[in-house]
Amino acid sequence: MSFEHIAIAGAGAWGAALANAAARAGRSVTLLARNAAGAAAMARTRTSPRLPETLLEARVTIAAAEPATLAAQDAVLLAVPAQQLRAASLAIAPALPKDIPVIACAKGIERGTHKFMTEVIAECAPTARPAILSGPSFAAEVARGLPAAVTLAAHEEALAAALARALGSGTFRPYHSTDVRGVEIGGAAKNVLAIAAGIVAGRGLGASAAAALATRGFAELFRFGAALGARPETLTGLSGLGDLMMSCSNAQSRNFSLGIALGRGATPEAASAAGGLVEGAFTAAALVEMARAAKIEMPIAVAVAAILEGSSSVDEAIENLLTRPFRKEG
Repeated sequence: MSFEHIAIAGAGAWGAALANAAARAGRSVTLLARNAAGAAAMARTRTSPRLPETLLEARVTIAAAEPATLAAQDAVLLAVPAQQLRAASLAIAPALPKDIPVIACAKGIERGTHKFMTEVIAECAPTARPAILSGPSFAAEVARGLPAAVTLAAHEEALAAALARALGSGTFRPYHSTDVRGVEIGGAAKNVLAIAAGIVAGRGLGASAAAALATRGFAELFRFGAALGARPETLTGLSGLGDLMMSCSNAQSRNFSLGIALGRGATPEAASAAGGLVEGAFTAAALVEMARAAKIEMPIAVAVAAILEGSSSVDEAIENLLTRPFRKEG
């Protein structure tokens, strides 16, 4: 399996960052813009409007998403938000070569259907081979070539390993796995928990509370993952604990920044408008609904969902968490 020609569908910050990463790995990269006008503008500036401070590598070609362009690719990375992944998959599906790997690069659960990203790809593009890329990585840092390590999972080990080799370089290191569901759960759940960590920071509750929140939040992530068949080593790895650590402590995380705004008193509407698209804000309700259906206890995630939907204030949510019955750790 030789993946020399790679397309990135989605020319936002993460798409531009992955395009640069793949180019540094020696691949011929096509970054697919939304339309011809957008592609022409990016070709002139050699930047993404979402990441204007970083130039695209010379090996990156910018084009509109047309059938002829997709037909020439060996793999496609879908670098679009989780709630837009279905539309993007449907748009490219008719032009995809049979058995081409399509790698989801979003962290979330589809609202309404409760489907994970590879499930959406499999449904929309049934002849493709779904995979998932996730882990502790900020777009601006990856685009600049700062070191980062992520997890790339596919159901076939040989495919996962080949894709990891194709995208890997001296500064971008994908570890491969066949635990697709575990990687998807880590990315989706940590976004919701990062909002909770931001609320703790915004409310000024202190370092002790922040550590407690991150630790108990990971316990929730682990319970949820274990119930859905994820492997422990995946949940404690880059796409689980690693991504949670990064997202719960850095304002580059939109989820963490949204939580800070909520903790400082902003309404969910105002906080969301100020921070742009925040994956955890869309995933929270779906995560809680799935947890309740499976009888999995996730009180922190429940509190975040309640704050976001307006059924609980920040102070009420904090009080509810702090007055829960004392229990054995686990």
